[in-house]
Amino acid sequence: MGFPGTWMTESESVVYRVVPKCACSTIGQIMYYSDHGEFFDGDIHDAETGLHKWAREDSQPLIKANVKTHTSYAFTCVRNPYTRILSSFFDKICGIQRNGKRYRGKLVPLLIQKYGIEVGGEDGKQEFDQIQSFRRFLLFARDTIRWRRPMDPDIHWSAMAGHVSTFIVNGGTYDKIFWTESFNDGMSEVLDAIKTKHDVDLETIPRFNESEGHGPKRAHQVEDYFDDLSMHLVKEIYHRDFELFKYDFDDPSNKMPIGEIDLDEVHAKLGE
Repeated sequence: MGFPGTWMTESESVVYRVVPKCACSTIGQIMYYSDHGEFFDGDIHDAETGLHKWAREDSQPLIKANVKTHTSYAFTCVRNPYTRILSSFFDKICGIQRNGKRYRGKLVPLLIQKYGIEVGGEDGKQEFDQIQSFRRFLLFARDTIRWRRPMDPDIHWSAMAGHVSTFIVNGGTYDKIFWTESFNDGMSEVLDAIKTKHDVDLETIPRFNESEGHGPKRAHQVEDYFDDLSMHLVKEIYHRDFELFKYDFDDPSNKMPIGEIDLDEVHAKLGE
């Protein structure tokens, strides 16, 4: 299986396992800048040079050799499951993607037809019942993950533990897992542990939110989207994320972690 979703700087200073919807655009740009002294002009996910990616066939032997021998510092970044699934809904389901089209072609029409979801107008300005539509989307997300119907689960709403685990199961070891919610602290620890060709000043680095502006603005507080049933669905889908990455399941309004991530626990439980 190898190391899907894994990026590495060309200098091999650091290895990063991408977790979608967890600051991956900003992290990728920081990695690119640390080698080249400039940011990639465009969405870093589109970069075909300047950064090793497992999706590039020519990068795979280099990434595999590095990860298997734990030659470089390896890390990933996680996010509160409540805010992550909300972000996925507004970006991927309600939003128009950077190619000017709906995400995954026929997906949104399928959701409208089978789950009664509304997504607003093409310009993202038409009002609709965001709470009701999001809760229906949660049912769809659960169906894809539990029964793989009406389609396989998508990387943007599948559990973070699943992404993190592929790196471990195939022989990788993390040196750091940090939270999106305290990004500068976590990324600083990574940068302090490695040698880069160019210094990175996190205080002046822009946040590369490539999904911003794709869809309508969230109209309510996070906790308003989650009633008892939707919280039950979130727990069913993301129970390992809450447990391993120390987020508060009982209070959707609390986006901050409530404990420290235990790397030994993560490696033991996700390496099984």
